[in-house]
Amino acid sequence: MAGFNFDDNTVMVQRGVVQGHVGDVKTECSKDRLPLDAQLIERLLEYRTKCHPTSEGWLFSNPRTDKPYHQGQIQKTHLKTAATAAGIQGKVGWHTFRHGYRSFLDSTNAPLGVQKELMRHASISTTMNVYGRAMSDGKRLANSNVVGMVLGSNGGLHQSPLVGK
Repeated sequence: MAGFNFDDNTVMVQRGVVQGHVGDVKTECSKDRLPLDAQLIERLLEYRTKCHPTSEGWLFSNPRTDKPYHQGQIQKTHLKTAATAAGIQGKVGWHTFRHGYRSFLDSTNAPLGVQKELMRHASISTTMNVYGRAMSDGKRLANSNVVGMVLGSNGGLHQSPLVGK
């Protein structure tokens, strides 16, 4: 299986599939070696015993074509069904996973540099500005703390800490 190295618990992202066409990844930063968690490796190895082997080493291939499934079809048949079953309303697409992953990374207090590398972004601004818009509990708590400082516990207005500076 090209890309997976189960000996050192990594996967090398080296190609992408868009609209059924296999090609290079978008940027040089997209081409990267990423860590694989032991639990995920266990599931991948189990899945590999059940999947259709391909000459190119695709793990998630369509047995009729020996190529990866078309992402639009997976979104319609699997993602939408899973989202509905989970009670998720609205559009769920591939970037939903990227936004969710970024939110989870943020909630673990992973440093931004680590988040940038795990998401394979060329620029930290992409990590922060495009994928950092989730309404996390951390944002809510920080906002409530500021409101509490300004309004106080009794709802009265406190003097700004900036007065006199």
